[in-house]
Amino acid sequence: MLLYVLRHGVTEWNRMRKVQGSVDIPLAPEGEELAKRTGEALKNVHFDLCFTSPLTRARQTAEYVLAGRDIPVIPDKRIQEIDFGELEGAVFKDEKGNIVTPEMGVFFNDPVHFKRPEGGENIQDILTRTRDFWVEKTTDPALADKTVLVSSHGCAVRALLQNVYQDPEHFWHGCVPPNCSINLVEVADGKARFLEEDKVYA
Repeated sequence: MLLYVLRHGVTEWNRMRKVQGSVDIPLAPEGEELAKRTGEALKNVHFDLCFTSPLTRARQTAEYVLAGRDIPVIPDKRIQEIDFGELEGAVFKDEKGNIVTPEMGVFFNDPVHFKRPEGGENIQDILTRTRDFWVEKTTDPALADKTVLVSSHGCAVRALLQNVYQDPEHFWHGCVPPNCSINLVEVADGKARFLEEDKVYA
């Protein structure tokens, strides 16, 4: 199995430095263009199917990358972005990029100790549900020889890829994955390895 794990394109809330989480924000025009360019770069990849977060920004990104190809696009809530609960919608960075809310400082700098916000999730919650997705898909004999696009979100991508990293103390693996970056993972004989990490094609 080849898994192309994709983070969605840029949204207005990304540009406004707002906590996005489970809020259903669509792609900004520049996000649409980035997704289209990513699709052009991947036009010769023969995808068999796609799993996407149900949120609009991830689904739109998948649609642009696949550029009208006739393959199944299947929504799965397990790869939806972390739910920040009461924190969603808050501006968490200033114009210089400095984090200005204590909770989000913990989220980015010490995510294992990020406390579950009221009405939201913590890192263990998203690790658990993305692992359930990972195990189900990577052990499915019907998918063993398939090439699969997984369209998701920054935190959800890192959580899903913990099944390869196996290093939760370094959850972010150095950074939040860039918009429209691809992590290409080969899964064979029960083992997973990276072929590409955080690659931006466009």
